[in-house]
Amino acid sequence: MNTSGLLRNIICVLAAAFAFLASSPRAAAQPSAYPNRPIRFIVPLPAGGGADIVARIISERLTKSLGQQVLVDNRPGGGTVIGADLAAKAPPDGYTLLLGTATTHAINASLVRKLPYDPIKDFSPITLVAVLPQIIVSHPSLPVASLKEFIALARKRPGEIFFASTGNGSANHLGGEMLNAVAGLKNIHVPYKGAAPALTDLLAGQVQFMFTTIPPALPHVKSGKLRALAVANAKRSSLLPDLPTTAENGAPGVEASSWNGVLAPAGTPRDIIARLHAEIGAVMKLPGVSDRLASAGVEPMLTTPEEFAAYIESETARYAKVVRSSGARVD
Repeated sequence: MNTSGLLRNIICVLAAAFAFLASSPRAAAQPSAYPNRPIRFIVPLPAGGGADIVARIISERLTKSLGQQVLVDNRPGGGTVIGADLAAKAPPDGYTLLLGTATTHAINASLVRKLPYDPIKDFSPITLVAVLPQIIVSHPSLPVASLKEFIALARKRPGEIFFASTGNGSANHLGGEMLNAVAGLKNIHVPYKGAAPALTDLLAGQVQFMFTTIPPALPHVKSGKLRALAVANAKRSSLLPDLPTTAENGAPGVEASSWNGVLAPAGTPRDIIARLHAEIGAVMKLPGVSDRLASAGVEPMLTTPEEFAAYIESETARYAKVVRSSGARVD
């Protein structure tokens, strides 16, 4: 055989070998298993608040179960718009998650005129993880011991009672507006830049009541500096088991609890969504996690992605009515 013939035979043998290897399931190149690098968990609120606590408890355990760092990235500003928009525009590869809130995915849809993201179309829901019940607390200068008594007093004093909130369009602002609408009241809204200044003025008697999550108000309720009137939630809180709900206390439909859920950018592969749902579900069932969340005034939750999507849509419709009736808008 001449040299050229030998070379042709060698080339044919090599080509056949390469073809076999390419068709072999074991030899074919496989993508690296998810996750193979750190995951960013965006929280659209400052560090230290209720949402941040929820995210850090979950990320700590996910880091262990996934074998990769799950890093909390606080991106506050714009009434949660900045952080949510950043997550919405991230690559849909499972390496960016968002801790969504009632504000990012229900309130902003009708509150913000030019919202840069679509709460429904731009995200893939994974699961609801927490509900943060709010309570209605009043200054002792108001001669009331229950929400029913408060409503009766406020009806006699239209435009004379002021309520604090953590900002225009916040969940506790809209809670006050819900109460006005349901009970036929004319209480006046006073927005603050956060819970701390709002509580400070409430304790000083500059405003008369507010909706707030339980942990920051609980010490003042126990000391008698504030009075707890009702839980603005569908069920009572384990932290204040004797405190009736708004429905039990003359204001059915007034529910202003904050909530948190985990979402990924729209288009994230379904197998990654399923993996994250399973891992977060396992984390939420750990006794240590549920105990830590409960001590922070948080009710642990777990839903399917479909249930969470339906919940977001129902919350969006519910808050839209309140935003319209209150006239609250953010440009």
